[in-house]
Amino acid sequence: LPADQVAASYDQENARNRDLLLAKNHDYGEAWRQMRVSSITDLILMKLHRIKQLEDLGGAARVSEGVEGGYRDMLNYAVFALILREAAASN
Repeated sequence: LPADQVAASYDQENARNRDLLLAKNHDYGEAWRQMRVSSITDLILMKLHRIKQLEDLGGAARVSEGVEGGYRDMLNYAVFALILREAAASN
């Protein structure tokens, strides 16, 4: 893809991930604020393991958000970890 298409796709995916983050925060609250970064890292690793399992199954799952949802969750967990690290550094 040309650079301008990559940039446009990046912006589109970023917006989708932000919308997901806001929706899940509405549903689940902001428990991540009480978590340690290492706990968020563990969540990312669990999601990564689940994605690998789904890929081994050809992406099919009976009860799951699927591979795409896993990637989106990992991205948002990483954002939470970065926010927590920044907050800890400024304290």
